[in-house]
Amino acid sequence: MTTHSQRGSMQTAILTGLAIGVAVIAGTLTLTGGNETGADGYPDAATEEYGRRLLRDTSLYIGPNHDDTAMRYSGTDMACASCHLEIGTKPGTLSLLSSAPKYPRDSGRDGGIRDLRDRINGCMQRSMNGKPLPRDSIEIMAMERYIIGLNGQYEVMGASNRISDEQAVFVEPNRRADPEAGRIVYENRCQVCHGADGLGLLATAKPANGYLFPPLWGPDSYNNGAGMNRVLTAARFIKARMPLGQADLTDDETFDVSAYINSKPRPIKANLDVDFPDRTRKHVDSPYPPYADDFPQDQHKYGPFQPIREYYESLKNSE
Repeated sequence: MTTHSQRGSMQTAILTGLAIGVAVIAGTLTLTGGNETGADGYPDAATEEYGRRLLRDTSLYIGPNHDDTAMRYSGTDMACASCHLEIGTKPGTLSLLSSAPKYPRDSGRDGGIRDLRDRINGCMQRSMNGKPLPRDSIEIMAMERYIIGLNGQYEVMGASNRISDEQAVFVEPNRRADPEAGRIVYENRCQVCHGADGLGLLATAKPANGYLFPPLWGPDSYNNGAGMNRVLTAARFIKARMPLGQADLTDDETFDVSAYINSKPRPIKANLDVDFPDRTRKHVDSPYPPYADDFPQDQHKYGPFQPIREYYESLKNSE
């Protein structure tokens, strides 16, 4: 992300891959047909390969510009792979390699036990700003099957292949994040790919073909209920993965650029007030109220976060 020439070479490589992928997809759109059930309980049409394509080319299959309005589940032309790099196969931050065994698990946000399909639909409604897939749909079962298959790969991988090539884990500065300082970081290191307007770069003139570089704000980005709209979550991802191919930002730069990105307008998710029935379990950097404390919304959004943590620790210790 540091020079226009780098961007050009990266675009060429991605466009080549996209052209190949679209050609393959064009010849395999019958994957969603058939309801025969295999020995593992999944319909034959819910293949791992179809799941992989759904994560890689989400907008093409279930995006807002799909020719069949009944197949419009994602509310953005981004792909799941916009965040789950290399379709979730890259070890490290937001990898999907070892995700499957983590579910079912308790979700503070939802207030109960949620399985992998619930988690996929959580992403559909927040990161993808869309609506949930039917739990018995071929699409959600294919994505689930793909993620379970990734864990099978992970279990047989050697220890060296499980190691990520990320820099040191993000360490949160004990101060308020500075969006204005983050603007300078963005202009110097991020806008060459994501655009000065933050709206990303489409792969082709057809939005359903997705993005070479996804939008970071604006109407086609993740909504305000997404995990990436939390400054600390965004900072951990950016520190580990960005700029793409040259992740070398400092903790302070990461903290501030995350604040800058999340200070920008984006889609608004309805009914966020029902999140976290037990509000004491709400993330300290949750940018939207209501809260179980008296700290201002600005502090929940930008920090400093340590006083908020200490408050909740004191509540636990007083029980």
